[in-house]
Amino acid sequence: MRNSSLFLRSGLTVAAASALPFVVAAGSAAAVSGISVSTTGSTVSVTTTACSNVNGSWGTASLLNSRQANFAQGRQVSLSGTSALQSAAWSGVSPGTYTVIVVCSNGTTAGTQSVIVSGPSPTRTISTTASPSRGVMGGMGGGSTDYGTLTLVGGGALVGAGVLATAWFLRRKSKPYRF
Repeated sequence: MRNSSLFLRSGLTVAAASALPFVVAAGSAAAVSGISVSTTGSTVSVTTTACSNVNGSWGTASLLNSRQANFAQGRQVSLSGTSALQSAAWSGVSPGTYTVIVVCSNGTTAGTQSVIVSGPSPTRTISTTASPSRGVMGGMGGGSTDYGTLTLVGGGALVGAGVLATAWFLRRKSKPYRF
Protein backbone atom coordinates (compact mmCIF):
# COMPACT_ATOMS: atom_id res chain seq x y z
CA MET A 1 0.00 0.00 0.00
CA ARG A 2 2.89 2.32 0.76
CA ASN A 3 4.34 2.01 -2.75
CA SER A 4 1.00 2.61 -4.43
CA SER A 5 0.44 5.89 -2.58
CA LEU A 6 3.96 6.95 -3.52
CA PHE A 7 3.24 6.23 -7.19
CA LEU A 8 -0.11 8.01 -6.95
CA ARG A 9 1.50 11.15 -5.52
CA SER A 10 4.31 11.16 -8.05
CA GLY A 11 1.81 10.56 -10.86
CA LEU A 12 -0.24 13.57 -9.78
CA THR A 13 2.92 15.68 -9.63
CA VAL A 14 3.94 14.62 -13.14
CA ALA A 15 0.44 15.32 -14.45
CA ALA A 16 0.42 18.80 -12.89
CA ALA A 17 3.90 19.57 -14.22
CA SER A 18 3.00 18.44 -17.74
CA ALA A 19 -0.17 20.58 -17.76
CA LEU A 20 1.68 23.73 -16.61
CA PRO A 21 2.94 24.80 -20.08
CA PHE A 22 -0.61 24.64 -21.44
CA VAL A 23 -1.95 26.78 -18.59
CA VAL A 24 0.82 29.36 -19.07
CA ALA A 25 0.25 29.45 -22.82
CA ALA A 26 -3.49 29.90 -22.36
CA GLY A 27 -2.96 32.71 -19.84
CA SER A 28 -0.51 34.55 -22.07
CA ALA A 29 -2.75 34.18 -25.10
CA ALA A 30 -5.60 35.81 -23.21
CA ALA A 31 -3.31 38.64 -22.08
CA VAL A 32 -2.05 39.46 -25.58
CA SER A 33 -2.85 43.01 -26.61
CA GLY A 34 -2.34 44.69 -29.94
CA ILE A 35 -0.02 47.23 -28.32
CA SER A 36 3.29 47.21 -26.48
CA VAL A 37 3.91 49.84 -23.80
CA SER A 38 7.27 50.68 -22.22
CA THR A 39 8.68 53.31 -19.89
CA THR A 40 12.10 54.91 -19.67
CA GLY A 41 12.35 57.39 -16.83
CA SER A 42 9.47 59.82 -17.27
CA THR A 43 8.79 58.86 -20.90
CA VAL A 44 6.03 56.42 -21.83
CA SER A 45 5.99 54.97 -25.34
CA VAL A 46 3.58 52.68 -27.16
CA THR A 47 4.01 50.68 -30.35
CA THR A 48 1.53 48.70 -32.43
CA THR A 49 1.23 46.98 -35.76
CA ALA A 50 -2.57 46.87 -35.76
CA CYS A 51 -3.40 50.20 -37.40
CA SER A 52 -3.60 51.10 -41.07
CA ASN A 53 -3.23 54.49 -42.71
CA VAL A 54 -6.57 56.15 -43.45
CA ASN A 55 -6.46 59.62 -45.04
CA GLY A 56 -2.88 60.22 -43.86
CA SER A 57 -3.52 59.24 -40.23
CA TRP A 58 -2.57 56.06 -38.39
CA GLY A 59 -4.66 56.77 -35.32
CA THR A 60 -4.38 58.24 -31.84
CA ALA A 61 -3.02 57.04 -28.52
CA SER A 62 -4.25 58.32 -25.19
CA LEU A 63 -2.54 58.20 -21.77
CA LEU A 64 -5.05 58.14 -18.90
CA ASN A 65 -4.23 58.57 -15.22
CA SER A 66 -6.23 56.87 -12.47
CA ARG A 67 -8.78 59.72 -12.27
CA GLN A 68 -9.63 59.68 -15.98
CA ALA A 69 -12.30 57.33 -17.27
CA ASN A 70 -12.36 57.51 -21.07
CA PHE A 71 -10.17 58.03 -24.12
CA ALA A 72 -11.08 61.71 -24.61
CA GLN A 73 -9.94 62.69 -21.09
CA GLY A 74 -6.36 61.42 -21.50
CA ARG A 75 -3.27 63.02 -23.02
CA GLN A 76 -3.69 62.28 -26.71
CA VAL A 77 -0.86 61.85 -29.22
CA SER A 78 -1.12 60.98 -32.92
CA LEU A 79 0.52 57.74 -34.04
CA SER A 80 3.41 57.99 -36.46
CA GLY A 81 5.35 55.36 -38.32
CA THR A 82 5.01 52.98 -41.24
CA SER A 83 2.70 50.15 -42.23
CA ALA A 84 5.04 47.80 -40.33
CA LEU A 85 5.08 49.70 -37.01
CA GLN A 86 3.26 52.69 -35.53
CA SER A 87 4.30 54.45 -32.33
CA ALA A 88 3.59 57.34 -29.99
CA ALA A 89 5.32 58.73 -26.89
CA TRP A 90 4.62 61.01 -23.94
CA SER A 91 7.44 62.78 -22.10
CA GLY A 92 7.44 64.40 -18.67
CA VAL A 93 5.04 61.85 -17.21
CA SER A 94 4.89 62.01 -13.41
CA PRO A 95 5.17 58.80 -11.34
CA GLY A 96 1.99 56.75 -11.04
CA THR A 97 -0.17 54.13 -12.72
CA TYR A 98 -1.53 54.91 -16.17
CA THR A 99 -3.63 53.25 -18.85
CA VAL A 100 -2.62 53.52 -22.50
CA ILE A 101 -5.34 53.16 -25.15
CA VAL A 102 -4.66 53.10 -28.89
CA VAL A 103 -7.50 53.78 -31.34
CA CYS A 104 -6.74 53.36 -35.04
CA SER A 105 -7.94 55.90 -37.60
CA ASN A 106 -10.62 53.47 -38.80
CA GLY A 107 -12.19 53.58 -35.30
CA THR A 108 -11.06 50.17 -33.99
CA THR A 109 -9.26 49.89 -30.68
CA ALA A 110 -5.81 48.36 -31.18
CA GLY A 111 -5.39 47.66 -27.48
CA THR A 112 -5.40 48.82 -23.89
CA GLN A 113 -2.58 48.29 -21.40
CA SER A 114 -1.66 49.55 -17.93
CA VAL A 115 1.80 50.88 -17.14
CA ILE A 116 3.53 52.02 -13.97
CA VAL A 117 5.85 55.00 -14.18
CA SER A 118 8.34 55.03 -11.34
CA GLY A 119 10.02 58.09 -9.94
CA PRO A 120 13.42 59.26 -11.09
CA SER A 121 16.26 57.05 -10.00
CA PRO A 122 18.72 58.73 -7.68
CA THR A 123 21.97 59.73 -9.28
CA ARG A 124 25.12 58.76 -7.47
CA THR A 125 28.23 60.80 -7.63
CA ILE A 126 31.46 59.04 -6.89
CA SER A 127 34.23 61.20 -5.58
CA THR A 128 37.78 60.27 -4.89
CA THR A 129 39.29 60.65 -1.47
CA ALA A 130 42.82 61.65 -0.66
CA SER A 131 45.16 58.81 0.13
CA PRO A 132 46.87 58.80 3.52
CA SER A 133 50.09 60.77 3.54
CA ARG A 134 51.85 58.37 5.91
CA GLY A 135 50.76 55.09 4.29
CA VAL A 136 48.19 52.68 5.64
CA MET A 137 47.20 53.27 9.23
CA GLY A 138 47.41 50.01 11.22
CA GLY A 139 45.63 49.31 14.44
CA MET A 140 43.17 47.15 16.27
CA GLY A 141 40.36 47.71 13.80
CA GLY A 142 37.86 49.05 16.28
CA GLY A 143 38.87 46.61 18.99
CA SER A 144 40.66 49.25 20.95
CA THR A 145 37.49 50.95 22.21
CA ASP A 146 37.29 50.85 25.98
CA TYR A 147 33.92 49.43 27.00
CA GLY A 148 32.53 49.93 30.47
CA THR A 149 32.20 47.23 33.12
CA LEU A 150 28.43 46.97 32.70
CA THR A 151 28.78 46.28 28.96
CA LEU A 152 31.37 43.57 29.53
CA VAL A 153 29.28 41.90 32.27
CA GLY A 154 26.16 41.98 30.07
CA GLY A 155 28.04 40.46 27.13
CA GLY A 156 29.55 37.76 29.35
CA ALA A 157 26.11 36.90 30.73
CA LEU A 158 24.71 36.51 27.21
CA VAL A 159 27.60 34.27 26.16
CA GLY A 160 27.20 32.16 29.31
CA ALA A 161 23.46 31.81 28.77
CA GLY A 162 24.10 30.69 25.19
CA VAL A 163 26.61 28.05 26.33
CA LEU A 164 24.22 26.72 28.99
CA ALA A 165 21.29 26.60 26.56
CA THR A 166 23.38 24.71 24.00
CA ALA A 167 24.55 22.17 26.59
CA TRP A 168 20.98 21.67 27.84
CA PHE A 169 19.65 21.17 24.30
CA LEU A 170 22.35 18.68 23.35
CA ARG A 171 21.88 16.78 26.63
CA ARG A 172 18.11 16.42 26.03
CA LYS A 173 18.71 15.37 22.44
CA SER A 174 21.01 12.50 23.43
CA LYS A 175 18.48 10.90 25.81
CA PRO A 176 16.16 8.21 24.35
CA TYR A 177 12.50 9.05 24.06
CA ARG A 178 10.27 7.82 26.90
CA PHE A 179 6.54 7.25 26.66
